[in-house]
Amino acid sequence: MTAPLDPKPAATGALALETLELTKRFGSFTAMDAVSLTVAAGSVHALLGENGAGKSTLVKCVAGSQRPESGSVLIDGREHDIASPVVARALGIGMVYQHFTLAPGMNVAENLLLAGGRTPALIDWKKERAALSTFLKTTPFKLDLDATPAGLAAGEKQKLELLKQLYLKPRLLILDEPTSVLTPQEADEVLAYVRAVARRGECTVLMITHKFREVMAYADEVTVLRRGRRVHGARVAATTPEQLAQAMIGESAAGASSIVAEGSAAPRAATAASAVIALQVEGLSALGDRGMLAVQGLSLNVRQGEILGIAGVSGNGQRELVEALVGQRPRAAGTVRVAGVPYRARRSENRVLQLRALPEEPLRNACVGALSVAQNMALRDFDEAPLKRGWLRFDAWRERARAWIEEYGVKTRGENAPIASLSGGNVQRAVLARELAGTIQVLIAANPVFGLDFAAVAEIHARLLQVRAKGGAVLLISEDLDELLELSDRIAVMSEGRIVFETPAAGADRRLIGSHMGGGHHDALPQAA
Repeated sequence: MTAPLDPKPAATGALALETLELTKRFGSFTAMDAVSLTVAAGSVHALLGENGAGKSTLVKCVAGSQRPESGSVLIDGREHDIASPVVARALGIGMVYQHFTLAPGMNVAENLLLAGGRTPALIDWKKERAALSTFLKTTPFKLDLDATPAGLAAGEKQKLELLKQLYLKPRLLILDEPTSVLTPQEADEVLAYVRAVARRGECTVLMITHKFREVMAYADEVTVLRRGRRVHGARVAATTPEQLAQAMIGESAAGASSIVAEGSAAPRAATAASAVIALQVEGLSALGDRGMLAVQGLSLNVRQGEILGIAGVSGNGQRELVEALVGQRPRAAGTVRVAGVPYRARRSENRVLQLRALPEEPLRNACVGALSVAQNMALRDFDEAPLKRGWLRFDAWRERARAWIEEYGVKTRGENAPIASLSGGNVQRAVLARELAGTIQVLIAANPVFGLDFAAVAEIHARLLQVRAKGGAVLLISEDLDELLELSDRIAVMSEGRIVFETPAAGADRRLIGSHMGGGHHDALPQAA
């Protein structure tokens, strides 16, 4: 009797990926329309596009978490039906998702071992930890095998997500916004490492990003999707950020260039040191959700006609700072003044002192989802003339809402539609219309463009610059350093609840800022002028 042949060993090394006319629909909506894409083996391929362009749908079809209606996925020239993530993993496809998928109750070693999907009933931990330690020595990322995700910073969690996939030696590594929570140094470290892995022929990299700097510095080729279709593809060496922006938004090159060319700066305000301090924060402290100090003795000043950008890795007290400033979180200590007047974040003070806010996640923090667009637009001044004259004038609410909808380009079924029925960008436009109406002395904006598409980002940035140009003071909190460098006059870095560094934005050293963001310097900065 002939012994059965051994199964064919799994292929190793970088694979070539090709999609042919790949189409995916959700009901009547076509999320991906006949997309053909070629990714060379051993290359780093960037995927660009606005929100809703079909990027995530495409990679999820390749990774097996979604099934296309039609079209084909070819691995090394051979068609495969990737029916599930298990099938994708067997083919050597690994994906690092935008949101963390770590097991919170398990340590780093257990998370790495669990990622393999073949955990034995009895684990030889001495052997496994030795193998993991050896693996970590081949990477630039230093993580404690006994640490749990709860004790890791956001950047460390992102590195662990990447390590989970690299430990499996994927032939194709898909990265979905891999640097969104990393400092500039960490982003360069991660992308340089995966590029080196690709250069060695160990895997191919397909990366979704919205940062032109990362595309130009680390990718070999780039593909642009718009409204579910492939509209542009080129070798990175043969294209420019302006051309990519044009492809993304479908506008003229001049218009695209005016919206964004990564790293370009808006005209700086000529803010004199003698300008009036519009917002003054002194010794502000606030507790976090777990009862520990999240903001610790923080002080800052923002002058009229100035944008002060607050940089920092997520989770260093930025959210608690904003909530303490606008009245969503109690202040444990410290004072806040607007134009020299004590400010306790009361609605009446907002009106008199002309302070406005653009919070993160506006649908949750600045709207009542079940109320109409017109009603939400009236939340700030519904009890004032001309919206009230002895009684509430609902016709005036609707009339003004229609005008704002047109002015701000809010896409809605009408002013009576529930605001929760709008897309994220249109909710933000509606909130902008309300918050930017009239004279503004201080504007607090927290991640105002997070998750929005390219055109919406450009529009909101322009509105912030208009507030500055009219003499308003803007406190801009953002996790995107490129956004801060583009818009701000000064940048302050927040780490562990304190301001630890400050610099003029013009000519700022990105790596020095990143060093402070990453906790490379621990002494809090004295009160800035």
